[in-house]
Amino acid sequence: MDRVTRHTTRVGVSTGVGTRDGVRRRVNLRLAAAVLLAVTPRIAAAQPAPPLFVVHANVLDVATGTVTRDATIQIDGRLITRITVGTPAPAGVRVVDAAGRWVVPGLIDAHTHIATLDAARRALESGVTTVRSASTPQYQDIAIREAVKAGTIPGPDMQAAGVFVTPDLGETMLADPRLGPLFRTGVRTDEQLRALVRVNLDRGVDVIKTRGTERAGLPNTDPRKQVYSEAQLRVIVQEAATRDVPVQAHAHGDEGAYAAVSAGVRSIEHGTYVSDSTLRLMKAKGTYLVPTLSTLTDLVEPGGDYDDPLLHLRGRHMIPRAEAGVRRAHELGVKVVTGGDTQYGPTSVTRISHEVERLVTLGFTPLEAMAAATTVAAELLRIERSVGRIAPGFEADLLVLERNPLDDIRALQDVLVVISNGQIAVSRFPFALPR
Repeated sequence: MDRVTRHTTRVGVSTGVGTRDGVRRRVNLRLAAAVLLAVTPRIAAAQPAPPLFVVHANVLDVATGTVTRDATIQIDGRLITRITVGTPAPAGVRVVDAAGRWVVPGLIDAHTHIATLDAARRALESGVTTVRSASTPQYQDIAIREAVKAGTIPGPDMQAAGVFVTPDLGETMLADPRLGPLFRTGVRTDEQLRALVRVNLDRGVDVIKTRGTERAGLPNTDPRKQVYSEAQLRVIVQEAATRDVPVQAHAHGDEGAYAAVSAGVRSIEHGTYVSDSTLRLMKAKGTYLVPTLSTLTDLVEPGGDYDDPLLHLRGRHMIPRAEAGVRRAHELGVKVVTGGDTQYGPTSVTRISHEVERLVTLGFTPLEAMAAATTVAAELLRIERSVGRIAPGFEADLLVLERNPLDDIRALQDVLVVISNGQIAVSRFPFALPR
């Protein structure tokens, strides 16, 4: 009998019931196991990755429009801790040499339906490091959020919406047993609305997604048709407010959008047909607009998330209305934020960099358009003190670009490096073979 076998046998005998020594040894074994369980995570936590330095970077401060040239950005863990000029990286650290390229904050997608790890990866590869969900059918957004928090995946950071608060749940009723009764009755009365909102709140969502109007992406619905009244939307807003959770409202048509703004939602999603009076109310109440212009463009172009002749025809008359609404919102000072309204599926052609470019074509300066995807978007998500800028104390979410996006906003479409929560999530360096 070898040493391991003898030890195993001895332990088995000593844990027999009815002996004082056996009881003492059982207690000792349990204590030893508890100590191992307690110490092991501490040992792992005591060995963090070395600091990350981004050197020789031209850093753009989106909040001010200023550029710091030949900057060195120090990242410890998930946070930016120091920014200096011309400082070399010390020995023993990780280094990204920007070599004079441009570094900007990671982009924010404030309207997405990411529900898979592959989709999250595609968002990261496009430069999106923070997202606000606009609902997923089975609370996948909550699972992704928690995986990012745990460091299991590098990002993007997720604000979860959970299940869509809409009259007819369909397959979504499978997401939680408590949704079964609402599947049978629909979600229309005050108590039904409160019940669905409470299920989402119990699951730990960061935002509630509801609707003011029908969808644009289905050929058999008219996106101008109002779905919930102002009174119903107010019930949703008030129930969400019991846990300080904001509400976003899908609304293409003006009547549904006006009702949602009056009810107190934090943002209008799409807003294709919004009138001047609705935009003025949004300005007065501080309601944000997330126009998702790129999705409307997807309706009229082959491939992508939509490829239907009726939607193609619809898109052709929706796009001019949406563009006019965004121009007017900009004139009135309504805060506009970027959103892609895509699942980042394998056939998706919508990206936040495209949305930023479209804002520039509608009269935003490149800096204003970038703010819509960074600092202003962070305000909408109520994270402006930690996300959206490259500054000490902020999350280490940043992109390396080949060119200055203030000179050509299309530079955002060529992301060379993505750092998310201090992790190098994407790196296309080096291009040259070693000498």
